[in-house]
Amino acid sequence: MISLHSTGTLLAVVTLLALPGASSAQHEMHGMTMGGGWRMVPMDMSMPMLPGIEGAVPVVGPFMPGMGMDPAMLPEARPSEVVPLADMDTLDISVSMVRRTISGQEMIMFGYNGQYPGPLIQVPKDATVIVRVTNEIEMPTTIHWHGVRIDNRFDGVPGVTQDPIERGESFTYEVNVPDAGMYWYHPHVREDVQQDLGLFGNLLVTSPDSEYYGPAHREEVFVLDDILMDEQGALPWGNESPTHALMGRFGNVMMVNGETDYRLEARRGEVVRFYLTNVANSRTFNVTFGGAKVKVVASDVSRFEREQWVGSVVIAPAERYVVDVRFDHPGEILIANTVQAINHFRGEFYPQVDTLSIVTVSDEAAEPDVSAAFDTLREHDDVVADIEAFRPHFGRTPDHELVTTVRVQDLHQSIVLSMEADTLYVPPMEWNDAMPMMNWLSTAEEVTWILEDVATGAQNGEIDWEFEVGDVVKIRVHNTPDSFHPMNHPIHVHGQRFLVLSMDDVQNQNLVWKDTAIVPVGSTMDMLVEMSNPGEWMIHCHIAEHLHAGMMFGFTVTQPAP
Repeated sequence: MISLHSTGTLLAVVTLLALPGASSAQHEMHGMTMGGGWRMVPMDMSMPMLPGIEGAVPVVGPFMPGMGMDPAMLPEARPSEVVPLADMDTLDISVSMVRRTISGQEMIMFGYNGQYPGPLIQVPKDATVIVRVTNEIEMPTTIHWHGVRIDNRFDGVPGVTQDPIERGESFTYEVNVPDAGMYWYHPHVREDVQQDLGLFGNLLVTSPDSEYYGPAHREEVFVLDDILMDEQGALPWGNESPTHALMGRFGNVMMVNGETDYRLEARRGEVVRFYLTNVANSRTFNVTFGGAKVKVVASDVSRFEREQWVGSVVIAPAERYVVDVRFDHPGEILIANTVQAINHFRGEFYPQVDTLSIVTVSDEAAEPDVSAAFDTLREHDDVVADIEAFRPHFGRTPDHELVTTVRVQDLHQSIVLSMEADTLYVPPMEWNDAMPMMNWLSTAEEVTWILEDVATGAQNGEIDWEFEVGDVVKIRVHNTPDSFHPMNHPIHVHGQRFLVLSMDDVQNQNLVWKDTAIVPVGSTMDMLVEMSNPGEWMIHCHIAEHLHAGMMFGFTVTQPAP
């Protein structure tokens, strides 16, 4: 719990800042159009309004897709379709505007091939497929094949591996997939806007081993997302740079596969394999399955060394998990985001349960009975053997150390004072946006998120690491708790794979190859990166607003001299 000292101080500061009648003013302003076409962000009406920001708007202009266009003129987005591809097959993808209705609001959004999410591309391991992308939206774009150890030319980073695809132009990607698992694709141009508007899709790489994950009755793809809306539809995004630069753009409407009321049916005893992908801008989900028995099998780039029973699945932006769930009891089972939220203004925690999906379990028994296999926790000898070669590096001193921090300038004084009080208590994870107006008003013009090289003091783009193919690099990341606003960070490494060796000196006893891993506030993560793929690559925070507020740098992997 929060200490009385920190709670009392925070409430005292808020009381000093609050104006008489602020709550009623907030009620009057909710949903109203403000200066420059902005609408006030939805807020918990129990939160006080800070003085001087009642009519404040972000310092950047608003962006909405298809401004002035009637949504009825656009095609309605279709649900994602499965597209099986064989080696050297070609897929054409158009990036276009679509019409979506979410929570009763009709909106203009983006889609890959008119679908929401984009097509589920299914490819056998070690295949290469050709993907021709044509851009029909008003913004330049690219596609990044997240987690795939791809040829660097096709990594989708504008200005590094390719020029952005302008409107009316096309780009052809050659996507080779060396690792079985669930991956995803999304833009690497203003993903705080484009990804949030629907530009994401899964890439399922299948193993030649039919028992790779073990038996299950069926498989379900769950793309987890949220979107920020009011009674008029989606809230505008920042035009020149992102809003919500402090905590990232949390949504207030939850979605699975683009739907707000996603339902499934299952039979008693049925084992369902869920492929979970988090495509949200900032939200980390804690997925619970209503008391059903859950076994985690795999994550980003491989299976775990050993299958493991879990009570829930914590999944940060850009991560993927493969879990098997057995529904033993007839009735309705709630799949939910179950977290301990925080109200920074009141200085208190409260439980929050957001429905993601409802599974209706019938009394009919599932056939065949796979309970014996489900109840067995398999050890994957191939994963253990693969990792064994890297164990001599586990105890090494880190080759590089990074610390995370944030720098602000020209923020409204009320926000600065409130944030300074807020850091008297810092939760390790931001499960919810507990300061929606202050977060909304902060933009990448005023906030710079930082990855700093401890050895050199270089920050973000100043960092210039060089490696050779075959190097095994130990990196320590410390998420300092004493910055202006400490925040958890999902760290993504392009083009390579890594192991999370430890968190806060606690050794990881069940390893899995990753491409993205979250570092809570105050924690230190040791990761071991296998540099197997030559090229110019990125490391960055996968909270979209943090990325575009500077939290990224490049590194180079070269072929060793003969």
